[in-house]
Amino acid sequence: MTGQPERTHLVTGAGSGIGEELADRLAERGDRVVRLTRDVVDLEDAVAVARWATDFADDLERLDSLLHVAGTVDLGTVAELDLDVWQRHLDVNLTAPAVLTSHLLPALRAAGGTVVFVNSSAGLVANAQWSAYAASKFGLRALADSLRAEEAGNGVRVTTVFPSRTATPMQEKVHEQEGRTYDASRWIRPATVVDSILHVLDLPADATIPELVIRPR
Repeated sequence: MTGQPERTHLVTGAGSGIGEELADRLAERGDRVVRLTRDVVDLEDAVAVARWATDFADDLERLDSLLHVAGTVDLGTVAELDLDVWQRHLDVNLTAPAVLTSHLLPALRAAGGTVVFVNSSAGLVANAQWSAYAASKFGLRALADSLRAEEAGNGVRVTTVFPSRTATPMQEKVHEQEGRTYDASRWIRPATVVDSILHVLDLPADATIPELVIRPR
């Protein structure tokens, strides 16, 4: 919009699925989009994430939104999951969002920005064989809740989005692990989730949406 400053967004997981769709849609609107993918920084490496975020924040005056979309999932029973699997889930799904957010809060505060955590229905209910993923997503909800309480007075809005199964490459991987045939038409389209996220970002300044659950019909 004429007269308005260019909006800047950071999207993690922007290489595929919901993250890619979201980054594309924001760019189409004329916004500046920083796409954080595996080629940029490995979210399993918290030290590398902190280093990248510090460098990025040095030249950043304002950040209108920080959109945590990246995630990893591997199914298995508690009895069979090894330490590496547990650590990877916690590093990518929980620690990386926390580290990025902490380093970028000054720019978010300057913009009165919004932090969106794309969680999962597994962040609300943990089913068999989903323990590592669900535990990391339950933790991500707690991170969002704490951040929301801490930053309300600084003008930063925090929203957690809980999509159920969505037709993404991750969902295809889940079906393979479950030994099920993948049919994308059964699940929510990434564009539908993105529509909801854009609604959150475009919400007038007099309101906030703390949590949003999206389920297939």
